[in-house]
Amino acid sequence: MVTLGIIGTGRMAKVHIRSIVTGVSGVVIKSAADPYMDKETENWLRGMGISDTYLDYKKILEDPEIDAVMICSSTDTHAAISMEAIAAGKHTFCEKPIDQSFEMIMPIVALLNEKKDIKYQVGFNRRFDHNFRALRNAVDSGKLGNLHFIRICSRDSVTPPASYVKISGGIFLDMMIHDIDMLRYLSKSDVEEVYAIGSVMIDQYFADADDVDTAVVTFKLKNGAMAVIDNSRKAVYGYDQRAEIHGSKGCAEIGNDDKNKLAIATADGVCGDGPVWDTLERYIPAYAAEINAFIKAIEEDTETQVNVNDGLQAILIALACKKSLAEGRPVKLSDIV
Repeated sequence: MVTLGIIGTGRMAKVHIRSIVTGVSGVVIKSAADPYMDKETENWLRGMGISDTYLDYKKILEDPEIDAVMICSSTDTHAAISMEAIAAGKHTFCEKPIDQSFEMIMPIVALLNEKKDIKYQVGFNRRFDHNFRALRNAVDSGKLGNLHFIRICSRDSVTPPASYVKISGGIFLDMMIHDIDMLRYLSKSDVEEVYAIGSVMIDQYFADADDVDTAVVTFKLKNGAMAVIDNSRKAVYGYDQRAEIHGSKGCAEIGNDDKNKLAIATADGVCGDGPVWDTLERYIPAYAAEINAFIKAIEEDTETQVNVNDGLQAILIALACKKSLAEGRPVKLSDIV
C-alpha cells in the first residue's frame, strides 16, 4: 500500500483525489497541504477520508509515513517542490508543466540521476486516454508503416479568464504543451524544427497579455515525419480533440468523445448532441489511469510512463514555438538549448 500526500488543493488536486478515492487501488491519501486552505476545503478533504491537513507542505515531506507526493500547486512552485520532494526520498507525481523554464528543470534531471530509486512522473494525462492509446497502438502494430504525417487538433470549449491568461505562460506553454507531448508520444520521435503562426481572433485580453488565442504550428520530426498542430481557445460546439496519422501503409484517426451516439435525421438534415463539453468530462478516466500507472511503477519498481525527460522535451518544444511566433521564422530545437 502506497501512502500519499497531496500538495495543493485546487481544481486539479480535487480531480485527482476523487479519481484515487473512487478508482485507484493500492494507495491511501494520508495528508494534503495548501497555504490557502480554508475550512470548506478542509471539511471536503476530511469527507474524502484525508486525516491530516496542513498549510505548510513541508510537513508532508517530513512525514516518514508518506511514500509519495502529488504536486498540484501553482506552476511556479512545481520545480522547487519537486527538488525538495526528491531530496526527501518521496516518489513524485508532478502536474504539468514541471516549469516554464528549462533551466529550472535541469537540476531535477540531475537529482533524479543521483536518486535512481525515486519514481518521477509528469501529469500528461492524455497518454492514458483510451482514444490516444488506441492510436499509439496502431503505430506500434506496424499497420501504418513508416510515419509520414501527423495532424492534431485541440480546441477548448470555453476561454480561460483574463486573470489566468496573464500568468499562463501563453498558448504554447499552457495549452499546446499537451498536444506537443502527444506528438512525441504518437510519433515515437523527438522534434527537430518548428514554425508557428498565431493570431488574436477571440478576445482582446489575449493580446493585452502578449498572447494569441489561435495558433498553428508545423513540425519537422527527427524520424523524418512532418506534423501540424492547431489550437483554438474557443470552439462553440464543445471540446474538440482529434488526431490523424498517415503512414506508408495506411492512415488512422481518432475523433471526439460524443455525449452520445444519437443522430436524428429529418427533412431539415441530420443532427446530434456533439462532443463532450470540457477537458474534465473527456479525460476523467485518463486521470485515474495515470495515477494507477504511477502507483504500479512504485510497487513494481519499474520506470514511469511519463518521465522527467518527457516533461523537459515538451517545454523545450513549446519555447521553440514561442520563439518562432515572436521572430516569424522556423526555429530549431538546437536554438533553445
